[in-house]
Amino acid sequence: MDIKYTVVRSKRKTMAIQVKEDGQVIVRAPQRVLQRDIEAFVRSHIAWITRTQEKLAASGQNRRIITPEERERGRKAAVSFIPERVAYFARRMGVTYGRITIREQKTRWGSCSTAGNLNFNWKLMLVPPDLLDYVVVHELAHRREMNHSPQFWAIVEKELPDYRERRQQLRQMNL
Repeated sequence: MDIKYTVVRSKRKTMAIQVKEDGQVIVRAPQRVLQRDIEAFVRSHIAWITRTQEKLAASGQNRRIITPEERERGRKAAVSFIPERVAYFARRMGVTYGRITIREQKTRWGSCSTAGNLNFNWKLMLVPPDLLDYVVVHELAHRREMNHSPQFWAIVEKELPDYRERRQQLRQMNL
């Protein structure tokens, strides 16, 4: 096997594989799993690991470099603009929410906690406004359904009938 990986053992019950942005492979495993079982687990996922590393390498070539000035401007703009959009859609959807936090997550555009607090990635300021609105509606829909069930998607679709296209466009953003 020619895949190099690092094993991180912890008090978990299952094994998992993570491919980081730089292509590094991390295997998370329970404390007592044997090394041969870890190797078998990695072998059984070689195709997925290779595909994921190739995707990351390709996307890294197209990834936009953000300057410190752009980051600062984007964060400031997000702090005022995103809460406005949240308030607008929350009224339309008839939902409430808690605190709004602007962050810079590597893998998420937004999230909603069970307490109703909303987190958004400031990089939403770099995407078209209709895609930002999709993320806001998506997170507010979690105020009614904390899952991605058909009922959840019906809530999103009621507000944004074209959400599927917006979702697809957002997935293609390389930020």
